Amino acid sequence: MAGRDVHIPVMLDEAVEGLALRENGRYLDGTFGRGGHARAILSRLSTDGRLFLMDRDPTAIAVAEADLATDPRVALRHENFATMAEWPALEGGLDGILLDLGVSSPQLDDRSRGFSFMADAPLDMRMDTSRGISAADFLAEADEVEIADVLWRFGEERFSRRIAKVIVERRATTPITRTADLADLVAGCVGRREPGKNPATRTFQALRIRVNAELESVERGLDAALDLLKVGGRLAVISFHSLEDRTVKQFIRSHEGRVQGNRRGPPPPDAKQARLKPVGKAIFPSDAEVAANPRSRSAVLRIAEKLA
Repeated sequence: MAGRDVHIPVMLDEAVEGLALRENGRYLDGTFGRGGHARAILSRLSTDGRLFLMDRDPTAIAVAEADLATDPRVALRHENFATMAEWPALEGGLDGILLDLGVSSPQLDDRSRGFSFMADAPLDMRMDTSRGISAADFLAEADEVEIADVLWRFGEERFSRRIAKVIVERRATTPITRTADLADLVAGCVGRREPGKNPATRTFQALRIRVNAELESVERGLDAALDLLKVGGRLAVISFHSLEDRTVKQFIRSHEGRVQGNRRGPPPPDAKQARLKPVGKAIFPSDAEVAANPRSRSAVLRIAEKLA
């Protein structure tokens, strides 16, 4: 399967160790990708253990089916991890959940997917190519204000209004359907501002997040994960940009802490009970890992444990 051999799982040992695996436990890898983390988890499970695998990318699921579908410990589902609460097989609860957020290396490297400005390709950007609208469709249909808002919110692009205005002007005569068209348009708007960084980086990130509803997926997935985890179960989440990591950090923080109230007496009826506790501090890839896999440089791993 194309891309299978070039994908390097980020912080593999740290993520797997963070799950505190039990050999007969029940675990979910909600972002299978090419299975690096999943295979490491499976190697530590006995015949009584179970590993549930999800991915919204049909190509990733095809890899999982080819490699792992015959393993009686494994169950597969082609869906966004945000829908994990809708999977009947998970109703018994889970001992650990791993989420490796964002776009995968195979998705970036497959130029036909349109995630990268490094090669000319159809401007698609959908992680699940079987549903939803492409980035080209979004740019063709959204108004100038919405485009600018997306570029600002999801890409933190300070020239968002200027870029949106030019996009709307350009599409009136020529549809923007290819990655090279969009990258050239953005470069013409803003020039080269940051050394070593393509001027279209923020625009491409923003459109990808919008097309795939990535932040909404993270929020829904975290809520579902908290409900599905058993007491003592672990949640491990790897993020690759500040918007994702901020969402994860705030989620953990919102569910941690002591019972609010007088510590010398019973808590008030409306006291909020802690449901999560962070396990250690945020973990970052080592210098050696970044040298071996430069795409890991922005990764952040956060781990939390479910409380009673």
